[in-house]
Amino acid sequence: MSELILFWHRRDLRISDNTGLAAARRQSPKVVGVFCLDRNILERDDVAPVRVKYMIGCLQALQERYAQIGSQLLILYADPLQAIPALAKALNAKAVFWNWDVEPYSQVRDRTIIDALKEKGIEFLTENWDQILHSPDEIRTGSNSPYTVYTPFWKNWISKPKAPLVETLQTAEGLTPAEQEIAKNTGAIPLPSAKDLGFIWDAELILPPGEIAAQTRLEKFTYKAITEYQEQRNFPATDGTSQLSAALKFGAIGIRHVWQATTQAQEDSRSEEATTGIRTWQQELAWREFYQHAMYNFPELAEGAYRDVFKNFPWETNDVHFQAWCEGRTGYPIVDAAMRQLNEIGWMHNRCRMIVASFLTKDLLISPQLGEKYFMQKLIDGDLSANNGGWQWSASSGMDAKPVRIFNPASQAQKFDLDGEYIRQWLPELRSIDTEYLVTGKITPLERCAVGYPEPIVDHKQRQQQFKQLYQQQKEAIR
Repeated sequence: MSELILFWHRRDLRISDNTGLAAARRQSPKVVGVFCLDRNILERDDVAPVRVKYMIGCLQALQERYAQIGSQLLILYADPLQAIPALAKALNAKAVFWNWDVEPYSQVRDRTIIDALKEKGIEFLTENWDQILHSPDEIRTGSNSPYTVYTPFWKNWISKPKAPLVETLQTAEGLTPAEQEIAKNTGAIPLPSAKDLGFIWDAELILPPGEIAAQTRLEKFTYKAITEYQEQRNFPATDGTSQLSAALKFGAIGIRHVWQATTQAQEDSRSEEATTGIRTWQQELAWREFYQHAMYNFPELAEGAYRDVFKNFPWETNDVHFQAWCEGRTGYPIVDAAMRQLNEIGWMHNRCRMIVASFLTKDLLISPQLGEKYFMQKLIDGDLSANNGGWQWSASSGMDAKPVRIFNPASQAQKFDLDGEYIRQWLPELRSIDTEYLVTGKITPLERCAVGYPEPIVDHKQRQQQFKQLYQQQKEAIR
């Protein structure tokens, strides 16, 4: 058996600060990367073209990084259950290493591959947690149960020391020409484009792909914007967020690298406002990890509501209303602006994600699972744990200390888009409308007709009352 170790990349598309990759290099000088374009994922109906394009760009950058250190990144387009063990066997690999994942599909897939590697006598190492700062087994309640409420999770999580950066791979031996031919005959292919895979996205990406681009964005954000984050994060017209969510989803940047940047910013801060902004962003990172731990500990979240009252909630089936929401034609300017932003650039400001999710579930009374799926079909940063957690929070169906939260679209616009800048950016037909009427949504029927903007498809006050009644009925039904 050779000294070759295959490192299977999944959500860690980088060379630097990669836990499993560093572990592989410590065991052997010959480390070759492999990425499997998983047919089981790419053939689902919730894959966003923009996300595939970003992923392919990250893989291209990763291939270049492997070439720089003297090795290769092999690309497979297959079912990894067969492809990964087959490639390892054909190359006579000593072992296959990878980083663990929280998602239910990944858990089942990985255990199946472990069994296949065992049968072939190939070693494996999977016990590296790379996408989170603390493993799900590390953050537990006093009774050794997983947390289901964020605040106590945060208090425990922030109290624990965070792991430092791991050593970045500097050199590695790659495959010989003969081994490269074997890999080719076993399914290795040139990296395809997103279009080759059937995904068309011609608009510009909000974040250039690859680890260097992600590091550059992090440096820019932590230089100043993070210190103003507490004040600026809720205003969608302001460039006040990091927009690193896609890089974190695919691991183009490591969470330890991100955390280290926040602690350095804390050391450099010179005001209470700056310190508060940094801590607030750290709390957002903890929210992300809270949802990842929740998905790992409660995989049933991927299929539906956490709270019993919403497991059989009588959501409406109204295709006309749902399509109006998807297309940004509800007649509520802040909702429609947000949905247009999503459709046009494949990303939406987080404040707006909460607004549109509340509107779909509390005003249109449509199942959050439909909205959750639509987001996954459109978002560059579509991530099961974060997306599911956000939707369950907005729908009141998840792990939340406040059971019923309803956003008033007009109040949200008045508070967070006071000058109507965001609405005008994404709803150009409304640019001539006076700001007072624009942000309150009190645009006259005549004005709406003149600019081709629809009337509100529902009455917020009436639907809010209806939702509360249905909620109360469901509570009584499960007693």
